[in-house]
Amino acid sequence: MKELIRVLFVDDDVALQNVYKAIFPINSIDIIGQAFDGAEAVKTVEKGAEFDVIVMDQRMPVMDGVTATKKILEKNGDIRILFLSADEGSRDAALAAGARSFLIKPVKLDVLMGEISKIAAS
Repeated sequence: MKELIRVLFVDDDVALQNVYKAIFPINSIDIIGQAFDGAEAVKTVEKGAEFDVIVMDQRMPVMDGVTATKKILEKNGDIRILFLSADEGSRDAALAAGARSFLIKPVKLDVLMGEISKIAAS
């Protein structure tokens, strides 16, 4: 049995969070943490939670994904962040902030799960 990849999923879309939380474990990906805005993601990481990959959206209330990525990586530069956003204009800023990869929503599930696995293994 493959080892589970532990994911913090950061997105303000509750329905999307619920879909991924239901589907991911089938593919050895376990969403062990959820945040609904960037500030919540930063707090989760500051509390010492350990994840293999953070999947980060860009457009969220309170704090956007690029800002959250910068703050998270300032505290721990080893954290792997995958950006998943409908805001293609934020690609360069996300990658410059330290995201390992950037995927555009909507994304095929197999592509997303493959990218999570690739980043977790890097």
